[in-house]
Amino acid sequence: MPLRRTAPGPLDEPTFSEQQGIRYLHFGTPWIQGAMSLRKPDRLVLEYTRQMMAWLLFLDPPEAPSAIGVLGLGAGSLVRFCLAHTGSPVRAVEWNPRVTAACRMLFRVPEDDERFEVVHADAGDWVADIAQRGSCPVLMVDLYDAEARGPVRDSVEFYRGCRQVVGGRAQAGVVAVNLFGSHDSFEPNIAHLNEAFDGRVALLPEIDEGNRVALAFAGPPLQVDAAAVLARAETVEQQYLLPARKWARSLMPAMRR
Repeated sequence: MPLRRTAPGPLDEPTFSEQQGIRYLHFGTPWIQGAMSLRKPDRLVLEYTRQMMAWLLFLDPPEAPSAIGVLGLGAGSLVRFCLAHTGSPVRAVEWNPRVTAACRMLFRVPEDDERFEVVHADAGDWVADIAQRGSCPVLMVDLYDAEARGPVRDSVEFYRGCRQVVGGRAQAGVVAVNLFGSHDSFEPNIAHLNEAFDGRVALLPEIDEGNRVALAFAGPPLQVDAAAVLARAETVEQQYLLPARKWARSLMPAMRR
């Protein structure tokens, strides 16, 4: 895991590009950190961001005072989607204030209000804070630096902190983590997730860009079977216009274990 820095450096400066009606966020490299449709800002442009919403197969969006947690603001895609399509409070944790400023200026992320908040903190410190325990039954983790390959927070300790945020043992919760299947960081991350979540980890199929989303489950076992998940997937697909039935079918082998 990279050493923690106290302030953003030159490689943390947001840069931008546009192509065919899509605005992209970068950090001075070709790697895409996020994207937004200029015509439909709340649409999830990148496939992996759609997969990060696969927790909807298992949990309803939380009600206040609980919130949807997002670690790593990126271009604000998950924030915009959740604010537009759920009634949940949304809490984003972003280490780099420059990213937040860029998102508010160019990616239509709103200012903080009673429903939405950006917390400027190191994600590792935030999940370790006892005040966050059980605060976000849903936590989406997308933490990458300028090279956009291995996550910058990926230890067993970090994932145990994520588990506490979504509820530990008392409350059912789901953590969705964006990984890269072909990168050296993938296998250690899966091992760390399995250790932190007692093996309750499921993987969605790798997409063409190399992303692979892992779902980690905390709290009491979810009383669902394959038929129930497929039925819920139809509802999610209709309500949120996400490819939920494809996700459900891909998760069937893990559910049969």
